[in-house]
Amino acid sequence: MPAMDQITNLTPLGAITAAGSDPLRDALLDSRQRWRDLVAMGADLAFETDAAGRLTFISPDPALGWPSAALIGQPAETLLPPGTGGAGSFNPFRPNETTRHRRVWCRQADGQLACLTFASAPLFGPDGQVVGARGIGVDTTDQNARDNAVTAALRRGEVIEHILWQMRQEVLAPRMMQAVMGAVMRAVGAEGAAVLDLLQTDPTASVLHQVGAAPDPVLPAATALLLAESNAPSAGHAPGGQPVLTCQTFTRFGERAGLALWRGPGGREWDREDLQLASSVTGIVRIVLEHESIQREMGRQARTDPLTGLLNRRAFLDEMARRIDRLDREEMPGTLVFVDLDNFKPLNDRFGHDIGDEALVRTGALLRDTVRPADLVARLGGDEFAMWLDGSDELTAAERADSLRMNAPRQLAAILPDGGLTLTMSIGIACRRARSGEDIDELFRRADQAMYEVKRAGRGHWRVSQPETLP
Repeated sequence: MPAMDQITNLTPLGAITAAGSDPLRDALLDSRQRWRDLVAMGADLAFETDAAGRLTFISPDPALGWPSAALIGQPAETLLPPGTGGAGSFNPFRPNETTRHRRVWCRQADGQLACLTFASAPLFGPDGQVVGARGIGVDTTDQNARDNAVTAALRRGEVIEHILWQMRQEVLAPRMMQAVMGAVMRAVGAEGAAVLDLLQTDPTASVLHQVGAAPDPVLPAATALLLAESNAPSAGHAPGGQPVLTCQTFTRFGERAGLALWRGPGGREWDREDLQLASSVTGIVRIVLEHESIQREMGRQARTDPLTGLLNRRAFLDEMARRIDRLDREEMPGTLVFVDLDNFKPLNDRFGHDIGDEALVRTGALLRDTVRPADLVARLGGDEFAMWLDGSDELTAAERADSLRMNAPRQLAAILPDGGLTLTMSIGIACRRARSGEDIDELFRRADQAMYEVKRAGRGHWRVSQPETLP
């Protein structure tokens, strides 16, 4: 087959056939035309170069938007972006051997780039020296974009799988969140990561979880991005030049939060893949936040009485033990107050359990309102309640008890149907002196005994129990 530079200077087919019919010539012309048609149909670029690397043949016309006349005789590197095709990179116009399926970005006439998949081979002269090159290229820009998208998706999938594996190694939600944020921070090359509570109005007090660098320098910028009412990932900059990436989420329990990632000042800008990964990870953050809410609620239920919302017996004892240790260090007293609701059984028998439950709820609220917010209030079981007054002695406790003695019958009467039944309180008080060494069991025994002495004396009053030996 003749060289491609010869093909470009072929005599027009019509002129040859007009001079006379030669079967061999006709077959050659037909073969050449068939070759040109196949190349034109099968390739977006076909070329030949000479020994100096100049284009001697180009097809189709135009090719990549370039007219053939503008390329013939020009260096083939005209079709490559500036700075490419040099030593160490593949140049389809100067192949050392026959190659196939090599992707190269080429420059179109309008300045845009197109990804072509090349097959090319060197041309050799009679003495074996390279006298040029020949090849074809197929525009695979769209396919390359799809391949890159698939590759990026697979890479994101691997990162997500790693994050989920890290999360599964933990049991408690806060540690799960630390694992998730640490993994995504490393995956995107961030300096720090934080989960922010968007229901807080003060951005400096909105950090729920944080890993890496302190978030303070980027908090205002991250909060502004998250509050922009956009569900899509957002990118911006903090005043110090830190690139910030955020994505918000809503949990099933009414929480509104957001993931924030940031790089150091002057760091690489966030790209599309970073934003897509952040969006995927934010879904995991939402799951962990919901898990954290469930664990928090389970912990609350394990420590509280479901009817009144007060501490239950176990939580009251645990917290009371911690308070006593602190009070001993500070050399301060504490006082235990036992409260029993008088006439509770007749109330249930006469009016039913719904009225009885309402009486217990009202009693719990009344006790809570009688003491300070830092004091402990618990329902021990049935109609028995307890209070622990930090730093208070028996005189302060007696004042609280007398207030209950007077107010409780009047406030509890509001829930009673007419029937002549009065609800009162029998109250026992036991004060523990600082460093007395008296344990909780002894305190409970004394307060309980004082309460039953009130009941035997007619109910509806209070009594203080004195320890056998004062320090």
